[in-house]
Amino acid sequence: MEQMGEELISLGEKLSRRAQATPDAPAVSCDETTLTCSQLEASANRIARALEGLGVKLGDLVTIGLPNGVSFIEACWGVWKLGATPQPVSFRLPSAELNAIVELANPPIVIAMPSMETGRRCVTIEDLLALCADDGPIEPRVAPVLKAVTSGGSTGQPKLILSGRRGETLAEPANDPFGWRIERGETVLVPGPLYHNGPFGCAMDALINDAHLVIMQRFDAERVLSEIARRRANLVYLVPTMMGRIWRLPDEVRTRYDISSLKALWHFAAPCAPWLKEAFIAWLGPEVIMELYGGSESQAWTTITGSEWLDHRGSVGLVRVGEMKAFDADGNALPPGEVGEIYMRRPKGSSPSYFYRGATARVLPGGWESLGDIGYFDADGYLYLADRRTDMILVGGANVYPAEVESMIDEHPQVISSAVVGLPHEDMGSSIHAIVQAHPNLTEDALRAHLADRLVTYKLPRTIEFVAEPLRDEAGKVRRTQLRDERVARTKS
Repeated sequence: MEQMGEELISLGEKLSRRAQATPDAPAVSCDETTLTCSQLEASANRIARALEGLGVKLGDLVTIGLPNGVSFIEACWGVWKLGATPQPVSFRLPSAELNAIVELANPPIVIAMPSMETGRRCVTIEDLLALCADDGPIEPRVAPVLKAVTSGGSTGQPKLILSGRRGETLAEPANDPFGWRIERGETVLVPGPLYHNGPFGCAMDALINDAHLVIMQRFDAERVLSEIARRRANLVYLVPTMMGRIWRLPDEVRTRYDISSLKALWHFAAPCAPWLKEAFIAWLGPEVIMELYGGSESQAWTTITGSEWLDHRGSVGLVRVGEMKAFDADGNALPPGEVGEIYMRRPKGSSPSYFYRGATARVLPGGWESLGDIGYFDADGYLYLADRRTDMILVGGANVYPAEVESMIDEHPQVISSAVVGLPHEDMGSSIHAIVQAHPNLTEDALRAHLADRLVTYKLPRTIEFVAEPLRDEAGKVRRTQLRDERVARTKS
């Protein structure tokens, strides 16, 4: 297999070559467990043979419902060795949602926790390793689909996003188009849940680029800093929720750890409040802070450095791959400065970057596709996002974007997280309702005083609800549609 004169090999063969070249080098670590390159190679070969014995074939999807740990990585590489496709899901999913995803994926086998009930044959990593002791090399096979991630999107209905890429890579490490800046022998820390596309992609690219991947069972703000210092990590992937929790650590805790080894902190998957971005740029330096905007669909994406961001405050960057444009409701392209729905188009002549299973794309003529985000471009071509089309709240004819209100709420030092939704209102059409997870001493009056000089009157929450439970998952995602529906149902009852 050749691409522009460079050798392409299967992911399974890539791991084999790495194991031969650096057998004792660390491949993946989680807490006190580390697998060397040769150990990961051996277990992946055993898992692949066991899966084949259970009927998994080239091109099959294999659902993986495991918590963060070295077993997750072993499962993925065992699946790739066989030429099949990892289809990660949260091991915490309620049974109804899990079963809907498994029905879409139609896997012959589910690799999961013993407690997960899917209606399919479920096996653990321990089960698979017990089925096969042969850890010798396997004939290289290329998965037709690299990965199949899940997304509920704004509708709440699960869909699968099947990558348009195959399970192969360049024989020699090379930075992928995202520009991770991962070099051979470096250390990459991923504290986010691997069933989400961002952490999954970063983790796998770390291994593909011959780096030492360090994952965490669960996110803990201080522990992230201690792991960076302990491992001398060069790159870390975070989401803004994680960044906020790190920033709110006491100063003496946050400055206790030597994190000078970091050359890049990448964040994406959710909007980052300008005050928080500014704080991290001042703390770690503008060239360390990197942001990416795009979807799991990968038609196009933007990136921005901290230095660029200081000159274009609030932007998610310039389009680096593919094309993006803002369109109005009638499908007309908008000039710079005008807010519209952001549509993307893959690079000319390139193959499809994804395929949906369980959904259809929102399209315009000419190959333009939307992920539902609203925003605008400035005169220099930098993109600014407002919110998702389906989350926008219409208050008396004025558009209110929840992310903007949440950003102002989250700026309060006693707030842990927030979600803003629109509730039905007889006079105004919708009223703004803020759901806030905060420390016990925050009062509604104090929060309103904080917001009074930060938001115009029509954007201020009409009602505020304090809750104890987290509003965002470990990847920083919030399901506003579900939160809204629950509150509307509660009002009606």
